Amino acid sequence: MTQTVEIEKPKNRAIPPNVYLILIAGILAISSAAILIRYAQNEGVPSLIIAASRLCIAALFLTPIILRRYGDYIRSLSRSDLALAATSGVFLAMHFATWVTSLEYTSVLISVVFVTTGPIWVALIEVLFLKARLNRWIILGLLIAIAGGFIIGFGSIAPDTVTSNEDNTRNFIGGALSLAGAITVAVYLIIGRRLRATMPVLPYIWLVYGCAGITLVIVTLLSGTQMSADITPTALLLILALAIFPQLIGHSSLNYAVGFFPATIVSMISQLEPIGSAILALIIFQELPLPLQIFGSLVILAGVMLASLGQLTIGKSK
Repeated sequence: MTQTVEIEKPKNRAIPPNVYLILIAGILAISSAAILIRYAQNEGVPSLIIAASRLCIAALFLTPIILRRYGDYIRSLSRSDLALAATSGVFLAMHFATWVTSLEYTSVLISVVFVTTGPIWVALIEVLFLKARLNRWIILGLLIAIAGGFIIGFGSIAPDTVTSNEDNTRNFIGGALSLAGAITVAVYLIIGRRLRATMPVLPYIWLVYGCAGITLVIVTLLSGTQMSADITPTALLLILALAIFPQLIGHSSLNYAVGFFPATIVSMISQLEPIGSAILALIIFQELPLPLQIFGSLVILAGVMLASLGQLTIGKSK
């Protein structure tokens, strides 16, 4: 039986100035994820192990801090809070399992563009199931940002390239897996909005990352996925980098911000990830974006600014 979760907004919490800097750092860190994952896959590391390892390592990094500073707090949490954190972790596990695997089938750009359609799913879930209301500026910004994502996707296909049926099938599978990652991360963000209203960020991400990592370890074992015995030192460094930068710095920054902004806004800001990924690809792989990709990036920025303006309008009207 499905149970609807009521999401409570924080009570007029002041927004610290450093939240904006933390969001910028988080987007930059998350933008490195697809490139690091692709490198790890090229080193022979299975996708499920990449996903499970980044979460388990991130949780292990946080464990000494949690035990020292938040041990009593964790023990005082209610069963409902623990259940919500575990549920959030399961959806985060599904997000990484599907999205990381999508990079086996399609390009970095297409995968990232589809997974960053999360805002549309956040908005739909909040409106359809949680009785939320979005003003016209946020809706317009959302639609423009999503349109920009699709422009980037179409712009990644060179006009003189003829794709085979096998390539089209692989792109479809990759896109579908990435889209599933977008839907599951939307649920994860919405649950996080509920928990972060009262729970400090470090205990929250420790619980969620830990539950997600355990879930993926179980899925990996049940699937029969095996790690090659000759895993390279480079692969180990890549997995460690994934745990530190996109996970601990990137996702933790979004979890911190979701305590001050609605999940829709935080998810929309994450639409900047394709731009960050394109910049990193330009620096690392010398991949110059096509004109439509540049145009789509500007469209996304316009959508984010409109949505931010809409959120400010809501705050002033209260």
